[in-house]
Amino acid sequence: MKVVVGLGNPGRKYEGTRHNVGFEVAAELARRHGVGPLRVNFEAQLTEAAIGGEKILLVCPQTFMNLSGGPAVQIRDFYKLENDDLLVVCDDFNLPVGKLRIRGQGSSGGQKGLADVVRRLGSELTPRLRIGVGPVPAGWNGADFVLGKFSKSERPEIDISIATAADAVAEWVKNGMATAMNRFN
Repeated sequence: MKVVVGLGNPGRKYEGTRHNVGFEVAAELARRHGVGPLRVNFEAQLTEAAIGGEKILLVCPQTFMNLSGGPAVQIRDFYKLENDDLLVVCDDFNLPVGKLRIRGQGSSGGQKGLADVVRRLGSELTPRLRIGVGPVPAGWNGADFVLGKFSKSERPEIDISIATAADAVAEWVKNGMATAMNRFN
């Protein structure tokens, strides 16, 4: 079993914000590959999916971004998984809008939700897929920027990136991290 942890903030107030692209990728994966109903457990919304014969658990933590590690570690421990069975999907304002970067390990790069997941899982050897939402405009606070919505001109590009990110997740599930990195970075 693989787990995809899409990061974001719960509630209507945050729908469509830059910080919630992880939730949007999880929703796209559920639309394409979902096989189970939405349920709440482990402080998260969960649904099951199947990709290439592999069972996938799609997870959207409901703890707010900066505390996303709690649900991730609860799920890892409950299902007795390794860290490399989890893929964290999140925004990154250091990447231009729409740019994808998938890696098997690394630092959080300042993304506080990813930082909490890495800290709680106890290792930087945690796969992640970052979706570019930046750059932060001069004079803007980064936190205010990621809590804002995409402009009308950015939205079509980010929608394409969300679909491509779902393709990258499917590639990771079917063929592993190295193949996904070669194809989508």
